[in-house]
Amino acid sequence: MEATFDDFLKIDIRVGRVTRVEEFPEARKPAWKLWIDFGSEIGEKRSSAQITNYTREELEGRLVVGVVNFAPRQIGPFVSEVLVLGVSDAQGRVILLRPDVDVPLGERMH
Repeated sequence: MEATFDDFLKIDIRVGRVTRVEEFPEARKPAWKLWIDFGSEIGEKRSSAQITNYTREELEGRLVVGVVNFAPRQIGPFVSEVLVLGVSDAQGRVILLRPDVDVPLGERMH
């Protein structure tokens, strides 16, 4: 299926900073609970992320890229409001996408 540029513009992809990470033992697959600051316009959003190849220390303070305008999803007792973006490496681990320099929180992907 081919997407149009107008389709692409509907997806709001922004840069945020992980401010808090908690274990998520209730999840069916191993995951972290993340709180991500997307700046003053959007604020803090929550995400459940199956990125257990990262430690809490590696995640806290890290810039990430996420879709901020998907409908929230109930993941067990937790509501995930953001889809954090990543790609799989050769071992099948999810590698998070992020800018390679600091950019303002909430900056939209162009």
